[in-house]
Amino acid sequence: MPDTTRFTHLDIDARGVAWLTLDRPEVHNAFDDHLIVELNHHLDQLAAAAERNEVRALVLSSTGKHFSAGADLGWMQRMVEYGFDDNLADSRMLDRMMHALDTLPCPTLCRVQGAAFGGAVGLVACCDIAIASERATFCLSEVRIGLSPAVISPYVQRTIGPRQMRRYALTAETINVGIALELGLIHQVESHDTLDRAVETMLDKLLEASPQAQRATKTLLEHVAGDASMENAREHCCRVISQLRVSDEGQEGMAAFFEKRTPNWPSPNGTSS
Repeated sequence: MPDTTRFTHLDIDARGVAWLTLDRPEVHNAFDDHLIVELNHHLDQLAAAAERNEVRALVLSSTGKHFSAGADLGWMQRMVEYGFDDNLADSRMLDRMMHALDTLPCPTLCRVQGAAFGGAVGLVACCDIAIASERATFCLSEVRIGLSPAVISPYVQRTIGPRQMRRYALTAETINVGIALELGLIHQVESHDTLDRAVETMLDKLLEASPQAQRATKTLLEHVAGDASMENAREHCCRVISQLRVSDEGQEGMAAFFEKRTPNWPSPNGTSS
């Protein structure tokens, strides 16, 4: 898929790993309405490609010193002149981006090399796995300028819990990597020099698994988390595992386990690996 965008880059390697990169280092990868449109475009393409097994995993990253400074200052200045309806349209566009990333039907990995402020914390929380450099910092900074982390709050609160969300959303404190690790916002801390190696190691682990099972598991976990009825959730889980057991990939995975060999998963080009 050709990449004709200005503020982001999308590349897919031979393994089926998609590398989606924010590329506005001159403003610390702050996002505005144009960048959000680009990300939504890429995520729509990736969702379709993942369903066809052309994409096995996504790495979300950025160029420059920092991951993302959150909302672009120029965009925020323009929004001062917006009425309610224009602001609502902008918010819905951002919400669409977060939801698309959160529900992408393949594993997602966030590479955080520096500061992630404001809405960028939402990007981290929407990814399945987050690996950060020891130089990374995080901040829900919105209340400092009279706003709220509203659109990203469902994802961040789910990640760090309601009690911690209250503290950090209300104080706008800067969160270092140690605290971020304790909160569950990130999974792993690396030195700046070993960050990329850690990302590749995690990708190796992800690519060992069945792509069908990973897609089903992401959907299953979302269903379980959102189902108020434990009885319904239990029945749904029983059906999902039963469908996987009788599927081609499920049969291959179990056969490989008992035969002590590597599973022959479908490759991104549609053939068996």
